[in-house]
Amino acid sequence: MTDTTPADASAPAPARVRVSGDQPYDVVIGRHLLGELPSLLGDGVRRVLVVHPAALAATADVVHEDLKASGYEAFVAEVPDAEEAKTAQVAAFLWGVLGQADFTRSDAIVTVGGGATTDLGGFVAATWLRGIRVVHVPTTLLAMVDAAVGGKTGINTAEGKNLVGSFHPPAGVLCDLASLESLGRWDFVAGLAEVVKTGFIADERILELVEEHAEALREWGVRETTPETWAVVAELVERSVAVKARVVGEDLKESGLREILNYGHTLGHAVELTERYQWRHGAAVSVGMVFAAELARLAGKLDDDVVERHRTILGTLGLPLTYRGDRWEQLLSAMRRDKKSRGDLLRFVVLDDVARPTRLEGPDPTLLAAAYAEISADAPVGRGPVAL
Repeated sequence: MTDTTPADASAPAPARVRVSGDQPYDVVIGRHLLGELPSLLGDGVRRVLVVHPAALAATADVVHEDLKASGYEAFVAEVPDAEEAKTAQVAAFLWGVLGQADFTRSDAIVTVGGGATTDLGGFVAATWLRGIRVVHVPTTLLAMVDAAVGGKTGINTAEGKNLVGSFHPPAGVLCDLASLESLGRWDFVAGLAEVVKTGFIADERILELVEEHAEALREWGVRETTPETWAVVAELVERSVAVKARVVGEDLKESGLREILNYGHTLGHAVELTERYQWRHGAAVSVGMVFAAELARLAGKLDDDVVERHRTILGTLGLPLTYRGDRWEQLLSAMRRDKKSRGDLLRFVVLDDVARPTRLEGPDPTLLAAAYAEISADAPVGRGPVAL
């Protein structure tokens, strides 16, 4: 979490977004936030396990040393990078670490990493002794605006993504914007897909900000980031987190309202499974949102200009808009196993307009095929640096 950017360019005052519910917590957004960690861990914690992917060993060491300096008995566990971490075998490894270190219900886990790390670490925290505290320190844009907030945890199986998991709200989330400085261009752009999603379902100002600054956002890490761009990124993160906080505060366990956060995810998860998780999540969700927009248009719900706005915003950022035309049956089979399905009834989050999400249940198969035809390509597409 080094900081090489001038303070006036990148150091907005830390913001706090409160996630309400039975177990309320804060999402803190700013710079150099490790000093906030003890207050989020809460009273009574003695042992802390820092879980991190191999690529973030140096960052995890900083967190580990800071925790020890604050008086905690701190441990570190390294897990594989990205989706390879989200397996039952890796979870069992972490359970073993917790058991050997005598972790009790009053102890805690701190995750340092992207969405896969927060999903895994949250799941292990939820299942150890039926639930211990977890604080997430997301280091990617995707994790800041999506995976780290909301209490969804999970691991993958051969049959699909996140099919095994639980709802386990964190004790807090630290979104240190400084970690985005070292984030690769296409990881940053892929994270913007989830930002755009929150704009389409709830906050049109997010879309306006992306439209106004698309070029600078697309070129993240290629050229020097200006103070204006840093301010835009901070606002996008705060607004996106606020959208998710409002939704999960009302519906933690996805019994109704929370499903809107899955906009673009039904087909997106199917693409990820078909590609054996070699596509970035945001790239797959981008394709899924265009599909959902076309589906809503064909169902008579969404105007052409909103569909075109999907293509323009996502395409300008460099995100993929289409997928292989020869994979429809494979994708359809994967979607039937999606968590949002009920029996054989496929369910999709669609839009009536910007910030007006709704659900479409059991659409006619010909309608689904027609919507897919609008996004399909004869040859593999999206295989640029974002998708792979």
